[in-house]
Order: sequence, then C-alpha cells, then structure tokens
Amino acid sequence: MKVLLTNDDGIYAQGLWALYKRFAGDHDVTVIAPDRERSAVGHGITLNEPLRTTHVEVNGGYKGYAVTGTPADCIKLGVLEILNEKPDIVISGINPGANVGVNINYSGTVAAAKEAALYGMTAIAVSIQGTELNNYDDTAFFIEVLSKKVFENGLPFGTFLNVNIPDMPVKETAGLRFSRQGVKFFSDYFEKRIDPRNRTYYWQGCDSQFLDNSSDVDSAAICNNFISITPIKCDMTDYKMLDDLKNWNIEL
Repeated sequence: MKVLLTNDDGIYAQGLWALYKRFAGDHDVTVIAPDRERSAVGHGITLNEPLRTTHVEVNGGYKGYAVTGTPADCIKLGVLEILNEKPDIVISGINPGANVGVNINYSGTVAAAKEAALYGMTAIAVSIQGTELNNYDDTAFFIEVLSKKVFENGLPFGTFLNVNIPDMPVKETAGLRFSRQGVKFFSDYFEKRIDPRNRTYYWQGCDSQFLDNSSDVDSAAICNNFISITPIKCDMTDYKMLDDLKNWNIEL
C-alpha cells in the first residue's frame, strides 16, 4: 500500500514514528506532519501566511516533511504538491490521549483524517487513551492489520474511521467495539490569573469527560478497555431536520 502518515503532535512525535517503523518494511510510506505540536487546532487551515516545508531526518534515518501549518494543511499540501499520486490510505496519529465524544470536533488528529476523506481517500485517525504511554508499537501493529482490512473493503466517500485504544497491549484489551460518537458535553472552565505586570490572563481546562452510560458510545468503550472504532461522516447535514424545515412555511 501507498501510505501517508501525519499527526497533530508534530513531526518528532513518538506515535508518528511508531507507525512509520511498522509500515515502512512492507509499504511505500510518506510522512508529512506539522513542524510543531498543533493539538486541538481542529480543522483549521492556513490562509494568511505562506506554508513552508522542510525535509527532516528522525532517529538517524527516518525521513519526512515538516510543514509550518496544521494537520489539514499537511493533507492538502501532500495531495496537491508533494505526492505524485494519492495514497491508498492516510493514517493520522498515534495521538497520546483519546479523541472521543465532542473532543472529535477539536482534534487536529481527527481533522487530518477528515480532510483526507474529503479528498476521497481512505483514512484512519488513531489515538491511545492516556498520556504516559507504553504501547505505541503494539498499537501500530494493530493499525497495520486494520488498515489492510480497510484497504480491502473500502469506505464510502466522505467517511473515515476514528479509532481509540486503551493504553495496554492489544491482546489484553476486552476486544473490539464498533461505537457511535458520544455527544454529551463535559464541564470546562477557565482559571483566572494575574501576571507580574498585573494583567489578567486565563488558562482553559476541563473536568474529566462525562462517561455516557450507553455501552455503544466511544468513551464508554475505551473506559471498559475495548478498542473503539467509530465511522465518522464528513457530511454533517441533519436530514430529518432538513425535511422538517420544508414544512415551516417561512415567508419572504
């Protein structure tokens, strides 16, 4: 397979290169990733300044393109300028920290896969629950197995997979759960502080995400040690509401 790897944690992130090591032996792999951490930038793109690329070498031999932009920029630039042809599959990650529920809307990891899906490419976003991670290599092995299945079976245009994995060896998980995205919001807040020049500033934070009691929700799956796989559509139209609106008889 021709594989494009990206992320939102930057070109030097451990999870990205775990994927590279796993795929490079048997596949044609290109790495195009932000030159620095771009977590929680969502689906933003760069319009008001130029994008630049730099060839980088990591771990004494792994090579990739570092882009001065967002994860979505990396996909656009890769497809339109860097690559000679579209890849068979785009994999975004491995992200430290789960991307489930409403967090999907903020995630640069998920946005890169979404951008790929908009270009008609097969794509997977992959994250591991937690921050002090020890199972990148094992996760990369599972993603290679999954990517082969995705390549064989295909995905509809505009649909990609969002995969979240507990931080444990894959064989020790409770298994696979095909989950829906949770939509229950969690409590966030701002901590107000004063700097040495007596100016106010704020740090945004949030409480732990509310665990939906429904067993088929993504956050519940990983909290119960299941690997969560959620198909996400780029088309956000509410078709039921679309039909309802036609009956509103709005006058001009």
